[in-house]
Amino acid sequence: MLRYQSTLAPSVHIAFTSVAEGNLAFHVPDDRDAVLLRRRDLERDLGLGPKRFSYMDQIHSATVLEVAEDSRDTGIPTCDALLSGNAAAPLAVMVADCVPVVFVGTGEHGALSAVAHAGRRGLLDGILGATAERLRAAGARQIEAWIGPAICGACYEVPEAMAAEACGQRPGIGSRTRQGTTGLDLPHAAATELRDLGIRVTESGICTLENADYFSYRRDPRTGRLAGLVWDAAGLGSPGIEPGSQR
Repeated sequence: MLRYQSTLAPSVHIAFTSVAEGNLAFHVPDDRDAVLLRRRDLERDLGLGPKRFSYMDQIHSATVLEVAEDSRDTGIPTCDALLSGNAAAPLAVMVADCVPVVFVGTGEHGALSAVAHAGRRGLLDGILGATAERLRAAGARQIEAWIGPAICGACYEVPEAMAAEACGQRPGIGSRTRQGTTGLDLPHAAATELRDLGIRVTESGICTLENADYFSYRRDPRTGRLAGLVWDAAGLGSPGIEPGSQR
């Protein structure tokens, strides 16, 4: 598990799970009870106590929704970004090659948090800008973001027409793969957009296709999903975390 700690709000923690934590998604071939158990084990290991991560029904959109501190009984929202206006609701985004982005902001009234699922379509349609806009509308004056493991530009091969369309919408997103074919560099495009928005960015630099410690849909279409997580450990008694540490 790749773990970080916010510099803007030190009680807010960030993590990206790996194959070691197992599949955390219901929509892939897996036993639902086993997935629930993995989620509960993860929450226990991270010291969440009675709190639970809020997950999304992700649809490759630019839709951002805000969740309440205790959203366990409100169902699974259909969107591609979640926001907690006071960072009190633990949030999760799931991927297996797409770009998971975790946000932490601070403002006059304290910390805020968000997670976003930036696949090709969502990235082009503005999911990251929409998330930053919602954070600022909610009071964030400073924002930092973490880009988790995702397929890199040297591995993400796409048809030439798709690459041309993407480059027309977002110049600089195009890449050449190691085979010399057309590709897209989603993590680089995400980092560039976030920095252009005045957001401090930390990149994991991990390619999910190259690194077998992470799930990759390109490697195996029946694969599981890793999670990008953010939670406020204030008052939870979570174990200490060194920024950028892995385990």
